[in-house]
Amino acid sequence: MTIQWFPGHMASTKRAIAERMKAGIDVVIEMLDARLPGSSANPLLSDLTRSKPALKILNKQDLADPACTAAWLAHYNALPGTRAIGLDASETAPAQRLIAASKELAPFRGGLVKPLRLLICGVPNVGKSTLINTLAGKRAAKTGDEPGITKQEQRIALASDVYLYDTPGMLWPKILVDQSGYNLAASGAVGRNALEEEVVAAELLGYVRRHYPGRIEARYKLGDPPGKPGSQGAQADLAALNDAELLEAIGRRRGAVMAGGRLNIQKAAEIVLTEFRSGALGRISLETPEELAAWTEVALVAEAERERERATRRKRGRAAQFADDGDEGGDGAEREA
Repeated sequence: MTIQWFPGHMASTKRAIAERMKAGIDVVIEMLDARLPGSSANPLLSDLTRSKPALKILNKQDLADPACTAAWLAHYNALPGTRAIGLDASETAPAQRLIAASKELAPFRGGLVKPLRLLICGVPNVGKSTLINTLAGKRAAKTGDEPGITKQEQRIALASDVYLYDTPGMLWPKILVDQSGYNLAASGAVGRNALEEEVVAAELLGYVRRHYPGRIEARYKLGDPPGKPGSQGAQADLAALNDAELLEAIGRRRGAVMAGGRLNIQKAAEIVLTEFRSGALGRISLETPEELAAWTEVALVAEAERERERATRRKRGRAAQFADDGDEGGDGAEREA
């Protein structure tokens, strides 16, 4: 599934970031979803921010697998010019941690003469607006469950000599890694019109049941049919279900049934995605650094093959056009003769 969701305001954000970099930025803060830190990292930023020092904030770490979060923090902290910290909704005063980490990256900035200038970026719905409001101590940014709420840049004073420039959430035009597309969709980073939620929910269920055995069954009680708690037959039947059938079973268990007993698969998908996003399924991460590296390698090989096929088709098209032009020239010469 290739996800392409790049509304007009995201193109404007790309231009705004480029202009802000020209005006002077010392540290670029990128907010990532701790459940999918690699997939929620924007590949456009490295070009836009001109290799400025980077602070990676793994937000929503209270919803992520702690072991995976530790692995991702180690991964980013090992990169040159990069610091990474975890953050969650329970932290009521994160400003000092952000300022301290940013000053480590730009030690020669600070004071009224050379104030520290920070730019904060992130994919939609990563929790950036909520953090901005916490930092500002007031409702400085709109928040909501739908991606793309913030539409304009704004400046916030974190201290007398520290300024934070906020930007709207931004994705990139084409997400090459299929698994990254699914993970971003599961997190709520893309608009509903860019994906089929039942497909995303089925992919999510597949990953969770492979990496967190028993979590799905424990949450939805699928292995304990009414009147037969702990039935071995029910457990065996559940293991035989594919991901799409598992989603259907959850829908029926939760009453997502329409008139005539027909399953409302859209409702079933909404139940699963909502419970993942809220943490009702437990602390779950959807990728490790090693998994993302492997997925990316496969995606780049596939993209290179597609590009070769496109080049071949273009070459054949030019050859055919050349042949047609030659035939037309010959006919004309015969007519003149």
